[in-house]
Amino acid sequence: MTVPTETRIDARILDELRAIVGDNALLSKPEDLRTYECDALTAFKAIPRAVALPSSTAQVQDVVRVCHRERIPFVARGAGTGLSGGALPVAEGIVISLARMNRILEVDLPNARVVVEPGVINLDVTGRVAPQGYFYAPDPSSQSVCSIGGNVAENAGGAHCLKYGFTTTHVLGLEVVLPDGSLAHFGGMTPDTPGYDLAGVFVGSEGTLGIATKITLRIMKRPQSVRTLLAAFNSTNEAGAAVSDIIAAGILPAAIEMMDDLAIQAAEAAVHAGYPRCGGLLLVEIDGPEAEVNTLMEQIEAICRRDGAWEIRLAQTDVERALIWKGRKSAFAAVGRIATNYIVQDGVIPRTALPRVLSEIEALAARDGLRVANVFHAGDGNLHPLVCYDARVAGQQDAAVALSERILEICIEQGGSITGEHGVGEEKKDMMARMLAEPDLATMARVRCAFDTLQLSNPTKVFPRPRLCGEAPGEYAPHPLELAGVAERF
Repeated sequence: MTVPTETRIDARILDELRAIVGDNALLSKPEDLRTYECDALTAFKAIPRAVALPSSTAQVQDVVRVCHRERIPFVARGAGTGLSGGALPVAEGIVISLARMNRILEVDLPNARVVVEPGVINLDVTGRVAPQGYFYAPDPSSQSVCSIGGNVAENAGGAHCLKYGFTTTHVLGLEVVLPDGSLAHFGGMTPDTPGYDLAGVFVGSEGTLGIATKITLRIMKRPQSVRTLLAAFNSTNEAGAAVSDIIAAGILPAAIEMMDDLAIQAAEAAVHAGYPRCGGLLLVEIDGPEAEVNTLMEQIEAICRRDGAWEIRLAQTDVERALIWKGRKSAFAAVGRIATNYIVQDGVIPRTALPRVLSEIEALAARDGLRVANVFHAGDGNLHPLVCYDARVAGQQDAAVALSERILEICIEQGGSITGEHGVGEEKKDMMARMLAEPDLATMARVRCAFDTLQLSNPTKVFPRPRLCGEAPGEYAPHPLELAGVAERF
């Protein structure tokens, strides 16, 4: 059984890392390290011993080789926009920030692909190919600041994943630095590369299998026509019924998003999108050939009216359409306008369970004296309840954490999942044992061990407890990092 040793990172190791990446690319001062103590989930914090900012694959390899030799845990980091603590450092470990690896290396329009480094910003991919009539489909709400490497780690989605799929659908190939510093290539330059789908294994592995240093993405031709509809309902139940009826009619929109009254209030305070005040707001977007789009939009409008929509608007210009989407994509941050503190949750349920689950969330919030703003990808049942609280009020923080965990339990009970696109990370790893049986978790751990026998690559995430490579079924030996404690909550 391989057990990682606890190595103190001394001046010798820091000097070696500095020689690899350069004097201005190794951070070790306490005031610099604070910047990297958490990602966008600020509930968990840990201070690394150093942050390396490599600018090439070779430098990433050399840094990882030092970590492997010295048994030092490391965490790869992109833009830090993750919402599950996936980029939380290991205390006294190394953070490998890929922010300086931000080049678009190749644009191959005839084969509809782009090769990028992990630090490239999501929206910049579309920006590069838009003049030629192409776009990159995955569009997380943070797409103007989040990086492709982080999207790969978390298998990021976005509003348009209903039609176009998540990041994994758009990754053709990967260059990966494995946890021992060796280099591997998964997938290729074309879809459906022969052999095992190792690219599919790696995408969404949350940094536990290695570090992607080059990513080949599939881009798509921009559709001929795009139309966006806004429909106001008295309640989320009515809006949810419209979602189910749209899908049941055989219509596959590019996106169907829903917001409740509290989320609408927050979005309006932040960006003034012109949303009507209502119990449930639907945003529905259709794209494709113009004749088809017009026909389908007429059907969607009729379904919404039949299910109780009392106001329907169609965006008339690109500017109006952009403002509608700005309100939705700004919703998470906008909740800060109406709440002192809040927890962003992420779960999945069947579409048909939307009315029942939303009613239960409302009842639980009322019982606990809390407010919950709901913003979610209604088309695929991906909920994003934002549990609002005031940490200055005794007991509210604990009540908010308990409510957010109960929401995930409800998702599991409905046959859903504890995460749709934010990942498990540090935040939801204990929930994994409630969703998956021990044999399932053990199988997942064996896959991880095939890549990282020392468990140095983002070692504290995803699993409810660390599993040592070679651990027999039913056996449990604490991981040294578990004994040491790796993070401080709140």
